[in-house]
Amino acid sequence: MSAPKRGRRGAGRPLHSEAPNPVDIHVGARVRLRRTLLGMSQEKLGDALRLTFQQVQKYERGANRISASRLFDLSRVLDVPISFFFDDMSEATTAAAMSDDMCSTSADSSEPDPMAKRETLELVRAYYRIPDAAVRKRLFEMTKVLGKTGGDQPGAEA
Repeated sequence: MSAPKRGRRGAGRPLHSEAPNPVDIHVGARVRLRRTLLGMSQEKLGDALRLTFQQVQKYERGANRISASRLFDLSRVLDVPISFFFDDMSEATTAAAMSDDMCSTSADSSEPDPMAKRETLELVRAYYRIPDAAVRKRLFEMTKVLGKTGGDQPGAEA
């Protein structure tokens, strides 16, 4: 039997899996969401953090884990609290991250994160382009109501 592999690449991940940790994927998606909402390119974010845009890409995909100090820098540059990167994390993501068996298909193969979809980003951008705050609020309330009832209708697609 050979000795287990050691080194940076596999740190914190099961030896049998090259798949990114679900929490890293979620945090990366939140970085991408905020960067995109600010209209900032990966290159511009990389420059602000003294990184290459390729490194930013790896963070956003969850391929590379973001350290605590880098998360702090990201929160400063993107002007959000650190907790923003963990907001809206699904129970499935949390369960999959806590699981010893990251290869199981039960918890980590649920629906893709809607915050990572281009449609979501476009919707949020359009929402914030509405100049009248009262109109925005009414649209927000209407959307919440529709979201509660819309899932029951046949043919409803997210």
